[in-house]
Amino acid sequence: MKKILLLVVACALNFNFSYAKDKSVSEKWTVDTAHSKVGFEIDHLVISSVEGSFDAFSGSLDFNPKSVKSLKVDVKISAKSINTANSKRDKHLRSADFFDVKKFPSVTFKSKKITDIKGKKFNIVGTLEIAGVKKEVTLKSKFLGTVEAYDVKRVAFKAKTSINRSDFGLKWNDVIEAGPVVGEEVEIELKIEAKRLADL
Repeated sequence: MKKILLLVVACALNFNFSYAKDKSVSEKWTVDTAHSKVGFEIDHLVISSVEGSFDAFSGSLDFNPKSVKSLKVDVKISAKSINTANSKRDKHLRSADFFDVKKFPSVTFKSKKITDIKGKKFNIVGTLEIAGVKKEVTLKSKFLGTVEAYDVKRVAFKAKTSINRSDFGLKWNDVIEAGPVVGEEVEIELKIEAKRLADL
């Protein structure tokens, strides 16, 4: 009887150890850009808004799907890939009035910590760099889950934040009778799908 009891205890301890270990180990993931989006929206002429995106970007994650707190994010965006469906406006946005892409070709974000975890919702606190200016920002985020298809495991997230463009030196503006041509607050929305590197 003692031997059986010891065996049961040993198995339970081994299970708990394995579970704890499993929750602590992160895996490497790479952003699937074909199924991800970096989008933004900003006020235009006071009464409306302009939506746009950055069409060229890359990113990597360290993440264990069993523990949201394990998430680490590193994203690099090509500033010249900005796209608002207006070639004249996009050319202006690439100029020294805004992103100055010749001098600052990349926009980057690197996470520092995960906070305010409530189930699958959480905040990502990290450093955003635009046009050579670094600021701490908080992304309100949600883990959408995991799926395995065609022998590749995938995870998905969505996140959003708001920044003041002038904080990053993007200060150009013009004024009409109704007010400024371009708004100050920029709403940023990310939709990220990532593939587990071990499966590629």
